[in-house]
Amino acid sequence: MRKFNIRKVLDGLTAGSSSASQQPQPQQHTPGNREPEIQETLQSEHFQLCKTVRHGFPYQPSALAFDPVQKILAVGTQTGALRLFGRPGVECYCQHDSGAAVIQLQFLINEGALVSALADDTLHLWNLRQKRPAILHSLKFCRERVTFCHLPFQSKWLYVGTERGNIHIVNVESFTLSGYVIMWNKAIELSSKSHPGPIVHISDNPMDEGKLLIGFESGTVVLWDLKSKKGDYRYTYDEAIHSVAWHHEGKQFICSHSDGTLTIWNVRSPAKPVQTITPHGKQLKDGKKPEPCKPILKVEFKTSRSGHADGSVKFWDASAITLQVLYKLKTAKVFEKSRNKDDKPNTDIVDEDPYAIQIISWCPESRMLCIAGVSAHVIIYRFSKQEVIIEVIPMLEVRLLYEINDVESPEGEQAPPLSTPVGAASPQPIPPQSHPSTSSSSSDGLRDNVPCLKVKNSPLKQSPGYQAELVIQLVWVGGEPPQQITSLAVNSSYGLVVFGNCNGIAIVDYLQKAVLLNLGTIELYGSNDPYRREPRSPRKSRQPSGAGLCDINEGTVVPEDRCKSPTSGSSSPLNSDDEQKMNNFIEKVKTKSRKFSKMVASDIAKMSRKLSLPTDLKPDLDVKDNSFSRSRSSSVTSIDKESREAISALHFCETFTRKADSSPSPCLWVGTTLGTVLVIALNLPPGGEQRLLQPVIVSPSGTILRLKGGILRMAFLDTTGCLVPPAYESWREHNVPEEKDEKEKLKKKRPVSVSPSSSQEISENQYAVICSEKQAKVIALPTQNCAYKQNITETSFVLRGDIVALSNSICLACFCANGHIMTFSLPSLRPLLDVYYLPLTNMRIARTFCFTNNGQALYLVSPTEIQRLTYSQETCENLQEMLGELFTPVETPEAPNRGFFKGLFGGGAQSLDREELFGESSSGKASRSLAQHIPGPGGIEGVKGAASGVVGELARARLALDERGQKLGDLEERTTAMLSSADSFSKHAHEMMLKYKDKKWYQF
Repeated sequence: MRKFNIRKVLDGLTAGSSSASQQPQPQQHTPGNREPEIQETLQSEHFQLCKTVRHGFPYQPSALAFDPVQKILAVGTQTGALRLFGRPGVECYCQHDSGAAVIQLQFLINEGALVSALADDTLHLWNLRQKRPAILHSLKFCRERVTFCHLPFQSKWLYVGTERGNIHIVNVESFTLSGYVIMWNKAIELSSKSHPGPIVHISDNPMDEGKLLIGFESGTVVLWDLKSKKGDYRYTYDEAIHSVAWHHEGKQFICSHSDGTLTIWNVRSPAKPVQTITPHGKQLKDGKKPEPCKPILKVEFKTSRSGHADGSVKFWDASAITLQVLYKLKTAKVFEKSRNKDDKPNTDIVDEDPYAIQIISWCPESRMLCIAGVSAHVIIYRFSKQEVIIEVIPMLEVRLLYEINDVESPEGEQAPPLSTPVGAASPQPIPPQSHPSTSSSSSDGLRDNVPCLKVKNSPLKQSPGYQAELVIQLVWVGGEPPQQITSLAVNSSYGLVVFGNCNGIAIVDYLQKAVLLNLGTIELYGSNDPYRREPRSPRKSRQPSGAGLCDINEGTVVPEDRCKSPTSGSSSPLNSDDEQKMNNFIEKVKTKSRKFSKMVASDIAKMSRKLSLPTDLKPDLDVKDNSFSRSRSSSVTSIDKESREAISALHFCETFTRKADSSPSPCLWVGTTLGTVLVIALNLPPGGEQRLLQPVIVSPSGTILRLKGGILRMAFLDTTGCLVPPAYESWREHNVPEEKDEKEKLKKKRPVSVSPSSSQEISENQYAVICSEKQAKVIALPTQNCAYKQNITETSFVLRGDIVALSNSICLACFCANGHIMTFSLPSLRPLLDVYYLPLTNMRIARTFCFTNNGQALYLVSPTEIQRLTYSQETCENLQEMLGELFTPVETPEAPNRGFFKGLFGGGAQSLDREELFGESSSGKASRSLAQHIPGPGGIEGVKGAASGVVGELARARLALDERGQKLGDLEERTTAMLSSADSFSKHAHEMMLKYKDKKWYQF
């Protein structure tokens, strides 16, 4: 198999993105036109929806078959799916219409056909001589249930065993029953007084095709003579049979039984087994029989954890029709593993799989990778081609808790005002920690300041590839576990990572290893909060992070020291009197409000496990009529609704933060589940060494936009309608010492890429594209006027929305809970496609569905399988050419020669004329009521070969002619070899005759 190098793949991605950014841009409009008319090229005829291919290991496998000549593996599942795997690039997915479980598969070896037996007692014949297999014939058994099938090599007669213990024979060419039937009572005769049970095994003797081995569930095995139509030998054991297998010489066979024993039988010794062993049973002393154990099955599948439950990240090459693994990253390596059951992680979020990954944010240009796990942890990775050993893994702990004050203060007292609004957070340097905080409980005995996972405190060897740069963990606060992260974003140009959950948002500078912002969601509003809530963010015991915030109006200048990084110095703390008053007030309130706070926090904890956008759905989903519907409360002042405002979307960009801005600047756009978009301004220091010494200042800008439904996705367009990518820093090796010239360049360089809009004049505007669960809006910037608006759905809601590239243009693609896939042009939001795809019957599809560029989409259809589809007309038309050929003409290998002595003494395999034995002339016709023949949708005339039409017929005729010529040439060579061998044998025989001609018999 071809080996891939993840380094070369990433180099190719970087080179491709660089070349794309250097392409000439479309003609720009004049700067004076604030909202120019953009020419859109996408039309409805560019879109068509169809499935392409399914990846991954088949979910719930129940049957397996292999064609050793064509090298094709077939796997059937309990849901009626059929997966076919061939050589690299060949992979196919089929589905039985009934959805019944596949109980057995049988290949017609090197014939391009497959027989499937289903749990609904139906047999299907599949034609594999085409890129998309089709059913040629079906046979439905009406009076007996099918339990086992066997198809001998190069035979057209299929043995079918039933629950009644009978064996019927099917002609696979016509899919009709033969009159030859093996009845159970004639097979066992007087060997048993009761019914032997269903057929569990059928196989012919490898050295004699006329002998058939029949296994019954009760423990009886019969060796049946097909010609004489009677049983030669009968073998009986007390335990039920699970499977039977022949020895290759055909003189012995082995059975596995329900008590875990294995019995080996000689064909000619039916009285008792030659050997009985219990390999997994407890061996007793004094020669007693071993204790019974679980049965040994012929094939046993063990389901492994799927997806990212073990904390691993895999990179795949998905450019072809199949997936090729490139690189695997194990994120659990940075944590200490539990050595016993008592040493469990300090988390109530998950009982198992604490390292499971929920969200991934990746910058391919800079090769920065950021993952968010189920234990409320974030790990930042940097790519390196050098192996390194780090003594201490840098770590930050963040307290992020959402609390609501009581409506009435106890004893009518009011909270004393703070003398300094920012006094609760004195910016101080926060050194990165290598282990969890030692503070494990609060004053009242509750768990506090404890992360869910323990980071390794020993040196860690990191191989070339992605290496851990920083570990961030949310900690327990006041006995409540941290809530799962719902949104994540990383920007290599700014050196920042941001994440949020149902409590609030945190911004971290991963270059300086410092927390810049740690706020509750409602604190981002300032005085512009439309819900008039009274929040209390975790200021009391929160780490110093400069998180204080006063009322912010549009255009208001926020004091810089409120949101500076820890390197910016310290501010004056609270005076002692105010601090004492605050502590006394908190102690009075604590007793009365603790029950209410716990109730709200518990509600948030339960909700957040289901919330987790984009990996999870909202909790209030109901399945009705194969679709999801959601009811929303009309009251916006409900505490229940206010407490559920989670961070659902994050986007770094360089755009206009306020209406009065004359030029774009770095900022962060934040979307919430209540449909609010907030803008945070970013003040970055110069690049190079100054970036590591000077602080990064973050401050809410006061800009607030509103949409219906939770925010899902945000993007930005320039004046020509082209997508504005986020700024990024090109990748460079950080583990190699830099030369002086390179250092000087980095000092002067600010690592912000040139976006398509930055070459334009600053007076030109931009467009913000915002998609929510209900509608989409295109906002003109900096005026913040709504240029275009589209109500996507009224009765349902959008699960996934992405801005993607297609046919040298861009569009908005949406997947709704009612099963519809829709696309809209940009920036006008003109509907282009609305197709019903599938009913949303499980959360897995909703959590994992995503759109990609070039008209591709995919989702996790089962815990182990990925379904790909396309909504591009061009891809649908070329799909047939993209699929690989399942069947290729290959000559069937010949059986090995029997040898001189086996032929002389009658040994070796014996053939059987099944046509004469099972044909209608000798066995008669079968009962019509026993089974019903059903013609398949893929008729034999339409699916004889992969090609079709005159060109296909000519190609097949030419191929057949070439094969015939090749076979004739091989025959001629064999004839010449046989003639030469005969001459040599005659010469040696004549010499031997002359040598012993005159000798007597006693002289030999």
